[in-house]
Parts: sequence; C-alpha cells; structure tokens
Amino acid sequence: MNRLTILLAAVAGILAGALGYGYFNQPTPQIDEVAVRAIVEQMLEEQMALSEPAQAESDVASIDPAVLNPMIEQFLLDDPKVLQRVSTALEQTLRAEEAERSATALAEFRDQIFNAPGQIVLGNPDGDVTLVEFFDYNCGYCRAALPDMAALLAEDPDLKIILKEFPILSNESIDAARIGVLVGESEANYWDFHSALFTSRGKVDKSVALAAAQDLGLSPVELELQMGDPRVAQTIQSSYEIAQALGITGTPTYIIGNEIIPGAIGADELRARIADMRECGKTQCS
Repeated sequence: MNRLTILLAAVAGILAGALGYGYFNQPTPQIDEVAVRAIVEQMLEEQMALSEPAQAESDVASIDPAVLNPMIEQFLLDDPKVLQRVSTALEQTLRAEEAERSATALAEFRDQIFNAPGQIVLGNPDGDVTLVEFFDYNCGYCRAALPDMAALLAEDPDLKIILKEFPILSNESIDAARIGVLVGESEANYWDFHSALFTSRGKVDKSVALAAAQDLGLSPVELELQMGDPRVAQTIQSSYEIAQALGITGTPTYIIGNEIIPGAIGADELRARIADMRECGKTQCS
C-alpha cells in the first residue's frame, strides 16, 4: 500500500468515526493524533516545498503540537466536506488496489480455477463464457440461487459452468462435499445430485448426500469407504487455496472472466455480465 493510500485510510478512519460516516462502520469516534499529525504534516510539506524545498520537511517536523493541533482543527472546520472527498478517494483507491490483487491472483491460479482435472463441469464444456461458482451445501443463499443456475443452464447453450466444492459452514458440509467430489467423478448426473441436496429438508450431511447418490444408482457403501481418499481431500483443499488467494470468504461466490462476484446477485445480473463478456471480453462494458 502506497503512502497516499495510508494517508487516505488514516484520515477516513479518523473522521468516519468522529462524524458518523459509515465506510468503516466505526461505532465510536477514535481520534489518532499521530495519524492526524502525519496527514497535516504531509499537506504542509507539500505546500512549503513549493517555496523552500530544502527546509520544508525539517520546518514541519519542528512545529509545536500546541500550534499544529489548532491548525488541524481549523483545516477541518474550514472545509467540512473534506471527509466526503477523502472517503470517495479512499474507496476508489482501495477498489483499484483490490482489483489489481485479484487480477494477479486470478492469473496465478487460472489453471486451478478453470482447468483443474476432474472438476465438475455443467453446460457446454466448450462454451464461450465460463461461470465458476464456489458453494456450500448448507448455504441458504446458495440454495436460494439454485434456480438462477438452473435457468442459465436451460437457456444458454454456450455457457460453461464450473462448480467448486467450498464447504466452510460445518463438518456436515465437508462430508457432503466429499460425497459430491466422488459423485462428480462418477458417470452419474451431477446436476441431479446437486439439485437434490439443495432441495432437501434440514441440514445437508453425509446421510443426505449418500441417499441422493444412491438414488442415482451409486453404492453408498463404496462412497463412504472412499470419502477419506487423499484425492478427495485434495480437490476440496484446492478450493480452499484458490479462495484464500482470491480473498473469497463466503458462498456463493462467482467468477466470470477477471471478476470475483460475492453473493447471490440473481439471474438477471449474471445474464448481464455474461452478455458483456461476449460483447467486450469484460463483465462490465464501458
């Protein structure tokens, strides 16, 4: 993080708490006098450097706090809207930095995300747009988003969908994910299994997953024996590694192109991003 970002973050955090702005959602004012002094010193240095560059830094550093602190207060009183400008600039800077970090991580993990051996692929395996979803079988938002995925599969013959088992909510989720990995390796229809778990009642656990797999003709005894295989654990571990690198912390999370999309944003939003990918190679065409 560069110096400008640090300064912006400091002043936004200081003022957001004091004046009630919600970017950081600070419940109580927390004034960091050292940070405030650093910000104002930076401003003064830049002003003084225009007239006397050699003396600017030393002159500012020598200002007595009894003199500097009223200058800080007057600066804020003279321009009360400074917080709004700083908060806007901070948000833009942080978003740009986050986008850069995400792009770097996506490039580094591209093969694991889009070309992992044995991954679950639905729709058209040669589709012109790929939609990746990280999900947990006990995630209520994932359950609510199931119709969105079903609609996209039914209406878009050129869409490729990759499903990533990402069990983060419970041990039962991990057990269900292990069975899901094994079903994905079989000849059974994974979408039927996927739908059955998300439309089941109550918590999804090993017994629910085994029953759904049995309905597709798979042996629950054999599946349970294979649940602990290292390859199964490695498939799930790969999802954890990707998520950590990309900053994914919840489900569902989607990836389309170079965009990481947290949350169940709905079928219409997903359609719009897919359409933009086809039009301009990005999820949001300018």
